[in-house]
Amino acid sequence: MKKENELLIDFFRKKDGIVSYAEILGAGFDKSMLRKSLDSNEIQKLDRGLYQLATGVSLSNPDLAAVVIKVPKGVVCLLSALALHEATDEIPKYVDVAVARGMHTNKIKYPPVKFYYFSPQTCGIGIEKHRIGGRQIKVYSLAKTIADCFKFRNRIGLDVAREALKIAITEKGIKPQEIMRYAKICRVNTIMQPILEAML
Repeated sequence: MKKENELLIDFFRKKDGIVSYAEILGAGFDKSMLRKSLDSNEIQKLDRGLYQLATGVSLSNPDLAAVVIKVPKGVVCLLSALALHEATDEIPKYVDVAVARGMHTNKIKYPPVKFYYFSPQTCGIGIEKHRIGGRQIKVYSLAKTIADCFKFRNRIGLDVAREALKIAITEKGIKPQEIMRYAKICRVNTIMQPILEAML
């Protein structure tokens, strides 16, 4: 029969190596078991209420998996969404997360997160669900992300937004009308229309 700490380690592996404190308790493990695994360096604390296996984490995007745990109502957006859609050469320094305007967000030490507060009209549209390991993450579609990038062009750079628009149309097969539908909702259609026409 397996020891308790081995069962806990197995549980972490089933969750792709990153687990919240609530999930640990919910699975029937107690604080003392977690403490033993922390003391033996089999598990490490990433942030308040967030733990990871010390070795053997094979997630392609562990930061995104951690964000799902820490901000379940958040949506991956802007540069982080572009990177996930493979529509930029930029390497995000933060996980860009959209939340509804007025929503309270806790300070997060890991992973580094940059919050963007979206209006009710733009926050809940264009969301896709992707799987990272065993977790489902919410991310904006490429068409919606491009409209958002133009909306936040002063923060991420107009060149990044233009390049993503070009990649979306020429390499990813996104239809211009789909992008412009989100551009109208995000109120950036007058900025995007001439740029788009110059590309076509």
